[in-house]
Amino acid sequence: MKVVNLKQAILQAWKERWSDYQWAINMKRFFPRGATWDILNLAEALLEQAMIGPSPNPLILSYLKYAISSQMVSYSTVLMAISKFDDFSRDLCVQSLLEIMDMFCDRLSCHGKAEECISLCRALLSALTWLLRCATFYAEKVKDPLEQAAAENQLKMCLERLEKVLSSTKNRALIHIAKLEETSSWSTVEQSLVKLGENLNNLGSSPLRSQADDCVSLIKSIPTMLSVHSEQLNKTGFPTVHAVVLLEGTMNLTGETQPLVEQLMMVKRMQRIPSPLFVLEIWKACFVGLIECPEGTEELKWTAFTFLKMPQVLVKLKKYPQGDKDFTEDVNCAFEFLLKLTPLLDKADQRCNCNCMSLLLQECSKQGLLSEANMNNLIDKRAADKENSPSLKSAENANIQPNPGLILRAEPTVTNILKTMDADHSKSPEGLLGVLGHMLSGKSLDLLLAAAAATGKLKSFARKFVKLNEFTKQITGEISKSGPVRALLFDISFLMLCHVAQTYGSEVILSDSNPPGEVPFFETWMLTCMPEEGKILNPDHPCFRPDSTKVESLVALLNNSSEMKLVQMKWHEVCLSISAAILEILNAWENGVLNFESIQKITDNIKGKVCSMAVCAVAWLVAHVRMLGLDERDKSLQMIRQLATPLYGENTLQFYNERVVIMSSILEHMCADVLQQTATQIKFPSTGMDTIPYWNLLPPKKPIKEVLTSVFTKVLEKGWVDSRSIHIFDTLLHMGGVYWFCNNLVKELLKETRKEHTLRAVELLYAIFCLDMQQLTLTLLGHILPNLLTDSSKWHTLMDPPGKALAKLSVWCALSSYSSHSKVQASARQKKRHREDIEDYISLFPLDDTQPSKLMRLLSSNEEDSNILSSPNRSMSSSLSASQLHTVSMRDPLNRVLANLFLLISSILGAKTAGTHTQFVQWFMEECVECLEQGSRGSILQFMPFTMVSELVKVSTMSSPKIVLAITDLSLPLGRRVAAKAIAAL
Repeated sequence: MKVVNLKQAILQAWKERWSDYQWAINMKRFFPRGATWDILNLAEALLEQAMIGPSPNPLILSYLKYAISSQMVSYSTVLMAISKFDDFSRDLCVQSLLEIMDMFCDRLSCHGKAEECISLCRALLSALTWLLRCATFYAEKVKDPLEQAAAENQLKMCLERLEKVLSSTKNRALIHIAKLEETSSWSTVEQSLVKLGENLNNLGSSPLRSQADDCVSLIKSIPTMLSVHSEQLNKTGFPTVHAVVLLEGTMNLTGETQPLVEQLMMVKRMQRIPSPLFVLEIWKACFVGLIECPEGTEELKWTAFTFLKMPQVLVKLKKYPQGDKDFTEDVNCAFEFLLKLTPLLDKADQRCNCNCMSLLLQECSKQGLLSEANMNNLIDKRAADKENSPSLKSAENANIQPNPGLILRAEPTVTNILKTMDADHSKSPEGLLGVLGHMLSGKSLDLLLAAAAATGKLKSFARKFVKLNEFTKQITGEISKSGPVRALLFDISFLMLCHVAQTYGSEVILSDSNPPGEVPFFETWMLTCMPEEGKILNPDHPCFRPDSTKVESLVALLNNSSEMKLVQMKWHEVCLSISAAILEILNAWENGVLNFESIQKITDNIKGKVCSMAVCAVAWLVAHVRMLGLDERDKSLQMIRQLATPLYGENTLQFYNERVVIMSSILEHMCADVLQQTATQIKFPSTGMDTIPYWNLLPPKKPIKEVLTSVFTKVLEKGWVDSRSIHIFDTLLHMGGVYWFCNNLVKELLKETRKEHTLRAVELLYAIFCLDMQQLTLTLLGHILPNLLTDSSKWHTLMDPPGKALAKLSVWCALSSYSSHSKVQASARQKKRHREDIEDYISLFPLDDTQPSKLMRLLSSNEEDSNILSSPNRSMSSSLSASQLHTVSMRDPLNRVLANLFLLISSILGAKTAGTHTQFVQWFMEECVECLEQGSRGSILQFMPFTMVSELVKVSTMSSPKIVLAITDLSLPLGRRVAAKAIAAL
């Protein structure tokens, strides 16, 4: 039917003065069913006819009002028709249009198809632009003294409608979708805002001006309506931040700062921690770590972590957007709070024998984290406080140099040593030897290594020593004078590298950039021959069985000569041959060919000049002892004892005492496990270094499940995790495996019935899970949650508060793992554990979507409509999610687990039976929304099926426009349609 005929019908109605209901009946008679009134543009045709004269035609307007009330025309076509009127000088016409808007603007809805809902969004955006143009027109007319009163009245009416439209969150959400759908229209809105702003200056400070300002700020808030989160102001302690910092300081000093920064920011965002309290918690954890760490190497590590690494972390945190706040002010505020914790600071000062706060403030000021004025003010306040604290300088510690000062001085020294190591070693080996000898004295080596580890230089430090060790292979034309120097360079570099591997992990030494077939000697030896925690060596491995002629000549040399020769010796070959030589010597001793005196002479030869030989010999003996029966170990253990006892003779090489100290420490670490297993005691010489920290923490004869529950209970009572507990948890995770560890801790959480305890438990569990977040998340989301949600006998455990707490923990873990899983390499600590393979997840969730997966079969067992869920022809639309449109790889285990978890959640929401598991799913979704940043692209919610949105808005707590915007991926056209349909129906 043509528009001309529609026009004729309207004119006929006007001529014959039909009443509104008469008009509607006749219209339906004129126009048989088929074409809808919206397609015929009825609203636009009526407005066109009504607005011909200087004032509107009341009869035709009554027809339009009747059409709106009886839903003959949709709201979107009426709004589009209104926004086409642009003769604002006809005041009466504008007034009647505003009155028509009054009929429905505060209760817009649409229950049609997604396309109709998107049309409503666009129409609302057009209406907003029209209202702004209208307001601008009248604001400009206010300047004219003759028309001022009338213009102000019209402007007031305009602003009232603007306020009415914008005060509804639902309307703002629909405009938000339209803004993403039509960016050009939004830029028109922004231009109109600028024009309106210019004309508002004519209004002075009248009530109209403030009303207009309110409308403008509401419009400006539309693009950011998802990113406003209130901060938590009712808490002062944040155990998660505390534990993450402690975990990093205790176990990952060599780790890069960026992953730590991202993890801390994630915790800050998820728990909505105010910046000053966040920074305060970081410093509190550092000071607690300093106070409670064992003496020796661990203390130096913590000092380096606090004074060198954490300021660098804060420099990176400063780069994150802080809104309108100044991060340096937050740091200053955090230090002001820290000053109030006098007992903590006093204890740290006592432990470190210096004013820790002052040194830390100076370091932060150097890094641009504090202004000089604030630094001086804080230093003065701490000095005034210290006058009342116990005196530090007692007689015995007056001469001890404080570690923080030593660490801060060691940092530039590391840079200088790296430069020295870059020089050509062949030109001045004696000079280089002098530098290395100096490094070995006292605790210099550990200071330098801690400083290098905290500043990210340890890897290049180790690489330089690997190169030096390789350099000592060159023996062509060597004279007797240079033999001892080369032997010492080999020995010191070898011992240093062993020490670094034991203290900081072997991955610090391994290089990815070795040319193929050119792996340095030390790397080869370390990987195949060096005993480490969690590494079982085979004493019959080919690496311990080199060329027999070399072994025979080495045995002869050790047995016959009074001391080792040094010139033209290939030390790397000696170190590889020593294991086989020791086997020959052991066999000879056991068969009575050699007596104890001969063995003593041989072991003196091994350890007398080059300590590395003793290290290599003991490395093999440790592997060998493990394979022997109880009654066969005696001679091997005696030999270890002989090699571990230093030789105090005149005829040793330079720096022997310093080298023996490192050798003893290396041997103690190597032998620790085997000595414990064989219940043997070997007295290692007092080295001045600490015994192995955090070793052998589990109580004997106690089941590990009991240890886990008792440690977790203690931690929960205290409210924070200490370093020792972190190490126990790590050992238990290593020993029990990921599933056992995760399952038992979730059981502990579900036992809690007090609300405040469950929240604290979640904060602590999240931090404990940081030991291996990726693997624990896969287990939690892929195995434990699906089991709890699909087994009706376990649903009672999901009640509030523990169920709500588990939902929170699950979301935190999912968000953390998802945000970091593409970037973070597994640390050495995590590599020791079994890595769950993608295959584990393919069996649970097959890649081919036409097969009913194990998960879908689990679901169907609880569903009346099981045949739909598990049928091979399950329609793709029921599981279509944004992640598929973004083509996220489903070969990644975490992506698969998330996609399947959301399928499970979707089926629970759509099920006919409800229970605590349904409530759990709501809590899970609410927490997702709570923790989200604006825009869900790349977030875990992209795995949520689109069909789930309509199910979620049926839940009372989820039926808000903001939540719909938050859970749908608005970067996709389909996401915008789904969101528009759900919001328009609210």
